[in-house]
Amino acid sequence: MSANLFRRAVLGLIVTAPLSGLLACGYRLRGMVDLPFKAIAITGNPSPPLRADIQTSILQGTDVKVAISPKDADLILEITNDINGREILAYNSAGQVSAYRLNIRVGFRAYDTSGAEIIPDSEIYMTRDMDFSNTTVLATDVQQQQFLSLMRKDLAVQILRRVAAAAKAPRSRSF
Repeated sequence: MSANLFRRAVLGLIVTAPLSGLLACGYRLRGMVDLPFKAIAITGNPSPPLRADIQTSILQGTDVKVAISPKDADLILEITNDINGREILAYNSAGQVSAYRLNIRVGFRAYDTSGAEIIPDSEIYMTRDMDFSNTTVLATDVQQQQFLSLMRKDLAVQILRRVAAAAKAPRSRSF
């Protein structure tokens, strides 16, 4: 066996050993969300950016279409509230604000066209801490908008994952 062939074999082993360990433990990359619906309608009063992020997550992360009218949908996702907030987290030695905590609270529920509840009234609350400097106010405003945008995108994916999990869960029957 030549040294070059031996080196390739060892290198191949080094690369495949951790990968096979990850596969054996059940790890898998985030892929598409598997939803058992053909079309989803978004109702309620979400902010336009949140509505756009949910629609984008549905169209890019699933095989489901976004319906304009609830009549054309298999699932109705109702956004019951969408609240953005900012609270002071810390002050510096001069008594000026040095950090904020951004938060988003989204309430939602999901039901099918017959009115059967897939997800009862639920809420997702997300926070993110942000440093603040009085010398870079404009940059801080841009950073705040970027943080809020990332938080909304994450919320949209979390909502879809909850819908997927609830749709797969067996429904309890009342007697």
